[in-house]
Amino acid sequence: MSSFLISAEPVSLDTLRAPLLLSSAGGYCSFEGWVRETNDGRAVSGLDYVSYLPLAQSEGERILAEAHARFAVSAVAAMHRTGYLAIGDLAVWIGVSAPHRDAAFRACRFIIDEIKKRLPVWKKEHYLDGEAEWVACHHDHDHHDGHGDHGDERMS
Repeated sequence: MSSFLISAEPVSLDTLRAPLLLSSAGGYCSFEGWVRETNDGRAVSGLDYVSYLPLAQSEGERILAEAHARFAVSAVAAMHRTGYLAIGDLAVWIGVSAPHRDAAFRACRFIIDEIKKRLPVWKKEHYLDGEAEWVACHHDHDHHDGHGDHGDERMS
């Protein structure tokens, strides 16, 4: 099972988690990304996420399907917000259930990395000391954690 959601409205964490609470799963992992009050030393008052929704929805579903197949997980779900978000608001959420905890951890990490790389979502930060600016994401998504690339991480 997989489910990807783009939402302009807040979504309950209980609602997001409910389909992932499987008695067959021995592990569950989640990631929550919140709007923070500073970025690169500048005070942030909030931000806007803008997305090309049809492509974001299909690409999000594709990312979850890839994670489901690559990591032998039982269920995956993710949500990304759009619109104006205040400090502390939940911006992105990922949940993964799997028979083994390692698969859940690895799939969760894969999903957030792929969302950041592939999803057509753009962020505009509003600063306390000046004009709002579009944030260019120039992050290195190869985490060099000693596990190589994500490859086929199926658990036996």
